[in-house]
Amino acid sequence: MDIPVYLFTGFLDSGKSTFLQTTLEDKRFNSGERTLVLLCEEGECELDSSRFSGQNVAIETLDDPAQLTEDILIAFQKKHRAQRVMVEYNGMWLLDDLYQNLPPNWVIYQEMMFADANTFVSYNNNMRNLAVDKLRSAQLVVFNRAPKDLDKMALHKIVRGVSRRTDIAYEYGEDDVEYDDIEDPLPFDKEAAVIAIGDEDYALWYRDLSEELKSYDGKTVEFKGVTVVKDRTIPENCFIVGRPLMTCCEDDIQFAGLVCEWAGATTLHDRDWVTVRATISVRKHPCYGRVGPVLTGLSVTVAQPPEQEVATFY
Repeated sequence: MDIPVYLFTGFLDSGKSTFLQTTLEDKRFNSGERTLVLLCEEGECELDSSRFSGQNVAIETLDDPAQLTEDILIAFQKKHRAQRVMVEYNGMWLLDDLYQNLPPNWVIYQEMMFADANTFVSYNNNMRNLAVDKLRSAQLVVFNRAPKDLDKMALHKIVRGVSRRTDIAYEYGEDDVEYDDIEDPLPFDKEAAVIAIGDEDYALWYRDLSEELKSYDGKTVEFKGVTVVKDRTIPENCFIVGRPLMTCCEDDIQFAGLVCEWAGATTLHDRDWVTVRATISVRKHPCYGRVGPVLTGLSVTVAQPPEQEVATFY
């Protein structure tokens, strides 16, 4: 039987405990199911079980990410015969520590991130890798304690720099919540005969291609990238083209490359900067080992590197 997991993330004093308390007090949610609550940090607000039916709620505390092992989590579940799990996650721990150790039948049903609207920009500037870690998979980000003159665009841009799918809510006070409706037009025309990708837009395009792959099937695109040709796994008349891509910091730079089939591939060299015009087909390719975007080169010409070789979302 699947065990639903409700995951609440965010930095210290971001409102996770308050939301957890309110949720457990809500009889529409807490109607008697045996619930295991995992607390991964000590917040300013402690859970008050006297305000909700505590007989069906068991609380366990984890003080170190090393305790996030499958065996320990299963032991907690069996000890309390839990039917579902709620996790208040430590903002300083990486989510992979949890994801990689979830028992096979534990399924993330909902993941919400909480942030103080007054301090989150500072957290993002100083601990960008931890902020991105939480934003990347959150279904909803709640910016609480929001003043009425809040610069929503600043927060919106931070979230959208990581995810276009995450919903955003601004909480000004109890029962005063506004959902983000700022439009995010892409900086390129997906309906053009040739989709022209500017040097500064490669990261946004690569993410949109990854998230909306089917919408690019049969489209023609033109962009600048650097080549990889000398690899035993790359078939003849084929090369990899892309850009180094940084999501949050230098430590997470990865090569965001695409397979391109082109008759002149053998004339290219590793690390040639080229402008590629190609048609995209969505199909399985040995370089991916799965279905992915395969480019069929229409033209490949040598180009000057962009001013900023590493693609970013900013």
